[in-house]
Amino acid sequence: MRTFTKVLAVTAIAGLALTGCGRSTDTGSGTSTASGSASAAEAGFAKDAVIGVSLPQKTSENWVLAEKLFNDGLSSAGFKQDVQFANGGVAEQQNQIDAMITKGAKVLVVGAIDGGQLGGQLKSAKDKGITVIAYDRLLTNTADVDYYIAYDNFKVGVLQGTALLDGMKAKKPNGPYNIELFAGSPDDNNAKVFFEGAMSVLQPKIDDGTLKVVSGQTKFEQAVTQGWKAENAQNRMDTLLAGSYPGATELDGVLSPNDTLARAIITSVKSAGKAIPVVTGQDSEVESVKSIMAGEQYSTINKDTRNLVKETIAMVSALQAGQKPTVNDEKSYNNGVKVVPANLLAPVIVTKANAAEAYANDPTLSPLTK
Repeated sequence: MRTFTKVLAVTAIAGLALTGCGRSTDTGSGTSTASGSASAAEAGFAKDAVIGVSLPQKTSENWVLAEKLFNDGLSSAGFKQDVQFANGGVAEQQNQIDAMITKGAKVLVVGAIDGGQLGGQLKSAKDKGITVIAYDRLLTNTADVDYYIAYDNFKVGVLQGTALLDGMKAKKPNGPYNIELFAGSPDDNNAKVFFEGAMSVLQPKIDDGTLKVVSGQTKFEQAVTQGWKAENAQNRMDTLLAGSYPGATELDGVLSPNDTLARAIITSVKSAGKAIPVVTGQDSEVESVKSIMAGEQYSTINKDTRNLVKETIAMVSALQAGQKPTVNDEKSYNNGVKVVPANLLAPVIVTKANAAEAYANDPTLSPLTK
C-alpha cells in the first residue's frame, strides 16, 4: 500500500492543493468504514440542512458538470445546497467557506484551489462541529479534514505512463523514443501525484535508455504548467520544439496530465510542422474524445464526475443519518498532519480501441465513438 510520505513532499511545493474530476462507470464504493473522524455532524442532523460545496476555478468542463450535479443531487436528497465556484482565487474561496459556515452548513465539501491555504476556515468549521470532506483534491497541512473522496490519482499517473509506452510501441515497435514531460499546476495537490505515478513507469525506461527526454527536463518543477492553462503548455511546447527538436529530429511521445493541455501540445506540434506524437490526457473532455477518435490525441482517463458526486452525496447522507461514511483506504493519504480516510474510485484508461465500451453509458460521449 502506497503511503503518502509523498504527500509531505507535495505539500512542500507551495502548500499544494486535479485537475479536473472526470468521467467513469466504476462506482468505487468501499467496503470498510472510517475510524477516528469524530465530528458533531456524525451524530446526525436535519434532513433539510445546509450543505456547502466549495469548488475551484472553472478550469475544465468536469468542474462545471460537478456544479450542476451537486445542485441537482443535494436538492433531490432534501438538502439545502450552497454550491460556489471560487473563480476569483484563493481569497474568494476562503470568503465563500466563511459564508457557508455562517449560514450553518452541517457539511463542507471542498475542492480546493490550493489545499494548504484554507487552514483558518477549516478550523472554524471544526469548531462549529462541521464535517469536512476534501473533494478530488486533498486538503493539506491541517487536522481539520475528516474524509477525502477522489479517483485514485497515483493510478491515474500509472495509467498515463503505461499508455505513453504502449502508444509509442504500437507506432514504432523498437525504441529508443524521444519524449517530453508535462505536469499540472504546482498549487494543485494532485499534480505531483499524477506525475509521480507516471514516473514510476517511465523512470526505469529513462534509466535503461529506452526513453530519452531530449530537453533534459525530467523533474516535476521543470514540467509544471501553472494554473493548468493551455496557453502555458503551448508556449512551453513551442520552446521545447524550437530548442530541442531541430530539423528532422523526431518527437515520439508527450506525457500530458490532462486533456486541455494535451490539445494545446498537439496544436504546438502541428504549428511546428512536426508529426503528431503519442500524447496522453485525462478527464474525457468532449474535444479530446473527438481528437482520440480522429487519431490525434492517443489516450485520456475516464473519471466519471457523475459517480464522484454521487459517492460524495452518499457520504453526506450517511452523516445526516448519524452513520460513518464508507471508505476504502485508511492508510495512503497523509496530508502532512494526519492520515485522511479516503474513498477512492477506479480510473480507466481510454484509447480509440476501447472508447465505445468505456463511454457506453455516457449520453454525451457515447455518440462520439460511433
